[in-house]
Amino acid sequence: MITADLHRMTGAYALHALPDDEREAFERHLADCEPCAQETAELTATAVRLGLAVSAAPRREMRQEVLQRITGVRQDAPGGPAPARSGRTVLRARLLSRWALAACLAGAAALGGTAVWQHQRAEDASNQARRAEQRTDEIAAVLAAPDARARAASLGGGATGSVVVSRSQDRAVFVVSKMAHPADGKVYQLWFNDGGAMRSAGLMDPGRSDQTVLLRGAVDGASGVGVTVEPAGGSKQPTTTPVALLNFPT
Repeated sequence: MITADLHRMTGAYALHALPDDEREAFERHLADCEPCAQETAELTATAVRLGLAVSAAPRREMRQEVLQRITGVRQDAPGGPAPARSGRTVLRARLLSRWALAACLAGAAALGGTAVWQHQRAEDASNQARRAEQRTDEIAAVLAAPDARARAASLGGGATGSVVVSRSQDRAVFVVSKMAHPADGKVYQLWFNDGGAMRSAGLMDPGRSDQTVLLRGAVDGASGVGVTVEPAGGSKQPTTTPVALLNFPT
């Protein structure tokens, strides 16, 4: 494979469309080619913007509609006259009915506890989905803003990053690809660069090498964004040398 071929792979790499052997060769090339690193970062950010532009969330009313329909489904009761029974048979049936009732009550109590637990799990999942949907909407608002501006950079080790800023939204989004996982017990923390003073802008997901993160808080005149490695949970101020510093586009 010649170098000219590698220069033409930025788009396919940004869309994860390269086979393993070509992807590995391109990543080795990417570490030493600044133009390809910048172009890849810009194409990755564009792909994210296009994906968010066509994404669709399920209707909010869907869950309630399903629950309402479930309550409207009734089971038909068995029909037909009961056969004649002797006194001993009736007594045995009553005793069995009492045992059956006790068993049903015990089962109902257990199922009730399970139902409560399942309801809580469903509510937790629903809340998480709403928060994820809100974050997606906020990210899309920044990326789709008419005044959105992007700046890309190579972060070393084959990783690329882009920062997208919308002054009208007063928000910024950080897009990263192929970033190495932090060590156990560590996390990448984002920072606004306020004239040399660093202001926390949230944490990245330590388990993902490709991600799009909405910086926490308003841009509020910050000049750029930095990334440091911090203890799990983050720090109030940076404790390590930044692994990346990107100035906001003007």
